[in-house]
Amino acid sequence: MNQNPAPREFTTAAGIRAWVTAQRAGGSRIGFVPTMGFLHEGHLRLVDAARAVSDVVVMSIFVNPLQFGPTEDLARYPRDLSRDRSLAAGRGVDALFLPDVSVMYPPGSDTRVVPGPAADVWEGAARPGHFSGVLTVVAKLFHLVSPDVAVFGQKDAQQVALIRRMVRDLDWPVALVVAPTAREPDGLALSSRNTYLSPADRRDAVGLSAALRAAHDAWREGETDGRRLEAVARRALEVYPGVRPEYISAVEPDALAPAEIVGAGYLMLVAARVGSTRLIDNVVFGEGIP
Repeated sequence: MNQNPAPREFTTAAGIRAWVTAQRAGGSRIGFVPTMGFLHEGHLRLVDAARAVSDVVVMSIFVNPLQFGPTEDLARYPRDLSRDRSLAAGRGVDALFLPDVSVMYPPGSDTRVVPGPAADVWEGAARPGHFSGVLTVVAKLFHLVSPDVAVFGQKDAQQVALIRRMVRDLDWPVALVVAPTAREPDGLALSSRNTYLSPADRRDAVGLSAALRAAHDAWREGETDGRRLEAVARRALEVYPGVRPEYISAVEPDALAPAEIVGAGYLMLVAARVGSTRLIDNVVFGEGIP
């Protein structure tokens, strides 16, 4: 039985600010986990990572309309706030920030964070404007919650790189923790979008992690040429006929530019359609996929 108290809930900017200010005045270090809800084990491991380096943990749940493109169905994004509340309580979240759109973007709110060129490639090329929406909401959440540390997942590698750059460029006083990608036992990266997969799609979806693992194995065996490692991944993906890759690329970890020679800490990124569902994944060379 869950022994943790239910998190405090706040829906207004004034409410979450007052609570965080009181916690900090009492000497607490504030950890923050921003989410769009429909929680799974990956989100909950972010809570664990925040707990390890802070005294109180705030989680936000907000489906951010700014990061959805005109062809992406915002209304279709999965939601289950009752379940989210239960899972957050079970993992010991101290406060939930549950703003609606009118709180985050009041009428007349038209200021946006404009990222640099690293936002125009990979996911940014496939989803124009997406990362401006991501950085805008993260900036607003950082402003409202004022965390000492914020935790993000490695699965969204380009997002992490851009948030890290925003924090650096704007001198934001927040430490970033990047938690490893949480996976199913067969390697599939946990994602709220996995609920869209049919049984056949689910069998093929494991191809993304299999392709990344094959590339990483080749790197461990001494192959460092980026294009050859990409070819290894593409060949591994051919075993899964339901996967339609959009990109597979070895990149350096800061600007995410294509890497001719791959060293430890570099990434391989993959995005693919499996059925009607678009999935992303990545591997950090030197860390691998369990």
